[in-house]
Amino acid sequence: MDTTSGEKIGNLTFGAYIDSYYGYDFSRPVEGNVPYFVSMNRHNEATINLAFVDIRYQSDRIRGRFVPGFGTFINANNAAEPGTLKNILEGSIGYKPFKKKDIWIDFGVLGSPYTNESAISRDHLMYTRSFAPEYVPYYVTGGKVTVPLNSKVTAYLYLLNGWQQTQDLNSGKSLGTQLEYRPNDKNLFNWNTYIGDERSEINPDNRMRYFTDVYWIYNDGAKWSFTSSAYVGLQKTFQNRPTSSSLWWQYNFIARHTFTDQISLSGRVEYFSDPNAIQITPITSAAEFQTFSTGLTLNVTPASNLMFRFEGRYFLSQQDVFFDASENTVNSKVWLISNVTFSF
Repeated sequence: MDTTSGEKIGNLTFGAYIDSYYGYDFSRPVEGNVPYFVSMNRHNEATINLAFVDIRYQSDRIRGRFVPGFGTFINANNAAEPGTLKNILEGSIGYKPFKKKDIWIDFGVLGSPYTNESAISRDHLMYTRSFAPEYVPYYVTGGKVTVPLNSKVTAYLYLLNGWQQTQDLNSGKSLGTQLEYRPNDKNLFNWNTYIGDERSEINPDNRMRYFTDVYWIYNDGAKWSFTSSAYVGLQKTFQNRPTSSSLWWQYNFIARHTFTDQISLSGRVEYFSDPNAIQITPITSAAEFQTFSTGLTLNVTPASNLMFRFEGRYFLSQQDVFFDASENTVNSKVWLISNVTFSF
């Protein structure tokens, strides 16, 4: 979210973003939703993935941001939120308590620190999202303290309602940490953690969740960009004594080569393993989800605020976690998608 530019008028900045797409899933899902994804997840339909208006205020010691969002991403990702809370992509107020120290306290609905991708496709090397960000919070709700440790390292502490929740689902609170290291203007390294009790009416057997991820972003400012993310989570579950533990993990690597000012090509490989179906429950009768994915994206940027993208993805799983067009269970599928993004 922090990369959005916008038009500045005094202490206020106004911006907007529209991400439209058309995708075709060769398994031809009956209900029109591409399984396992909340981003760009409609099949054979021209529609809006994410559109938002970005309103920001910044003074020496006070800042605020309100970003109402709309589109198929909001419909899918925020479906559990009640009423108008569904449409808050970000809404926060920040205060700098010390005049001479760059420490900030922000409160509200905040952008998530987890993994190397966010909901805003324009900011990323591929158009579609990896499995990684789809199964961690895209947003978090609570408080955040930002403390620069030196010119290259910044620490963040989060006190949260829970794992991607605007409305708290239990009486406990969760903790998150973020450590950001920028050794130079080409590299960014990030390490995040999360710990919280995840029991709720929907998942009454859930107990403590422990999660950590690390990611790297590189851009040489000319021809090459790279990013990679790895994470592992552990979910405690109470079922007829004793409490059991389940792990899930993922790894991805994405690269982009820029040929001209307007044309570049990106590629991704990733693997997601969830043998106990903590994050991903297969839509078939398969007991676990362990899937490899690869893809290529052609990026065409005729103007700084306009981008066209054409992407193909291939999925291969160890079990039959997909349906084909005849509704037979299979272990692979192909997904093609095109997009246009505009922002200011």
